[in-house]
Amino acid sequence: MKASQFFISTLKEAPADAEVMSHKLMMRAGFIKRLGAGIYSYMPMGLRVIRKVENIIREEMNRAGAVELLMPVVQPAELWQETGRFQKYGPELLRLKDRHDRDFVIQPTSEEVITDIARQELRSYRALPKNFYHIQTKFRDERRPRFGVMRGREFTMKDAYSFDRDVEAASKSYDQMYAAYTRIFERMGLTFRAVAADNGAIGGVRSHEFQVIADTGEDAIIYCPTSDYAANIEMAEAVAPAIPRAAPVASMAKAPTPGKSTCEDVAQFLGVPLQRTVKSLVLATDETNPAGDVGHTTVWLLLVRGDHSLNEIKAGKVAGLQGGYRFATAAEIDAHFGCKPGYLGPVGPRQPVKVIADRTVAAMSDFICGANEADYHLTGINWGRDLPEPDVVADIRNVVAGDPSPDGKGVLAIQRGIEVGHVFLLGSYYSEKMNATYLDETGKPQLMQMGCYGIGVTRILGAAIEQNFDERGIVWPAAIAPFAVVICPIGYDRSNDVRVAADRLHDELQAAGIDVMLDDRGERPGAMFADWELVGVPHRVVLSDRGLKDGKAEYQGRRDAQALTLPLADVLPSLKAKLLA
Repeated sequence: MKASQFFISTLKEAPADAEVMSHKLMMRAGFIKRLGAGIYSYMPMGLRVIRKVENIIREEMNRAGAVELLMPVVQPAELWQETGRFQKYGPELLRLKDRHDRDFVIQPTSEEVITDIARQELRSYRALPKNFYHIQTKFRDERRPRFGVMRGREFTMKDAYSFDRDVEAASKSYDQMYAAYTRIFERMGLTFRAVAADNGAIGGVRSHEFQVIADTGEDAIIYCPTSDYAANIEMAEAVAPAIPRAAPVASMAKAPTPGKSTCEDVAQFLGVPLQRTVKSLVLATDETNPAGDVGHTTVWLLLVRGDHSLNEIKAGKVAGLQGGYRFATAAEIDAHFGCKPGYLGPVGPRQPVKVIADRTVAAMSDFICGANEADYHLTGINWGRDLPEPDVVADIRNVVAGDPSPDGKGVLAIQRGIEVGHVFLLGSYYSEKMNATYLDETGKPQLMQMGCYGIGVTRILGAAIEQNFDERGIVWPAAIAPFAVVICPIGYDRSNDVRVAADRLHDELQAAGIDVMLDDRGERPGAMFADWELVGVPHRVVLSDRGLKDGKAEYQGRRDAQALTLPLADVLPSLKAKLLA
């Protein structure tokens, strides 16, 4: 490929609305152009990276036995209504009507469509197992699109779906996809972790996220440096304290805390460690009658230590909150506690509430909490003496660095990550809702066991850049760079010797199957080098009249501090060796 035949549109400065480094560099390097909020055109340079990412994914999916098909972007709402997700998915699901007033959705994912295909086509146990995948445009109506391609509304995703006879076979399919994903991200040259994750709106019983390690990542990855334990923040278990609850020492007392409504302020005012305080959060659950009207509301008081934070995903799994909860209204809080938030506590509420204590709080003694009276807190509070034992003790907090690892093999550490892949073991979550069955050997219908597996194709571009850049621009891993090699001839438009040598080397590399770009624009060396350092091509060969007189070329890897001088005849074998490595 020659630059004069391609399209290069680099910028000296990133647009003002570009936030994270990947967004800035993709805009500057001409990989993307913004069309609307969270919607981008992928320019030729960016599309080349996408195609290389897709090729690696296809090769490994095919190697794992998956079969490619293509499902539509626009899907009938009836399928989503069968599973209940038409209402449950929320405002991220873009709903629309056609001219006949029929409901459709723009797909964010394709569980319903693939299950519909399976229930029609996979009728016998002889047809199983089967794994279908496609690479397709998706749309999620993000409330606040940001970070360029990493939190956009329209994006490309690879999603795959496995169908098996039983749970054991489905687990094998899951493990095969887990292994395939590991190979995919290794081949892309990314540093990543696979972490246990919550299933969320997809549903199912088991899942792992594949997180690219990056300081700018939105997700907190919890791991144990001395073991294999890893999970995301929603799933990481905060184990119960190993030391039993201490016996009471202090007496309960009411302490004035004027204007001190946070645990941090109270601890500082009273001169005690923040770990001695307990914060109160009030939730509510509504029971509805057959007509859909609210019949009864239960108020829940959740207690976490002052230096800890509530994990809403964990809270939603506690018995009584599993059907869905909301934060209590100001009127409900006043009716049950007689004061405003900031001074709430579990001692003597006006009306009965259900108390859920985090494991750490359940093991505390002589703690400090709100007195249910403005500007006052209670000190020296103890379970069993000053208030009943909690109704429920559960892990409802986010872990913090230094917590014991759940596997007992060390302590936890935290790093940031960008989710680029997710594998789910769905079980019969969708097949039961959509009656996707097969006939077993006896002729009896059985529910198919499913798995689903997604990779954010376009998000990988942003994640790879967040992990690989310097002050000069992008530093692409070789496997997904837009070009493997760039030839930078100095004076291409002025020197016949340089032009002939550059064209010859370009043709030799191309004939050897190397993805090469020849910059024949006649740019000044500084501007030419700056463009390709910004774009991030891994290998650069410079040709000049001075070097050619000695039969030499100059080679520099994108990560190298200095250039090397090579005999011109050694350029091709040297590049082959580097690319194979």
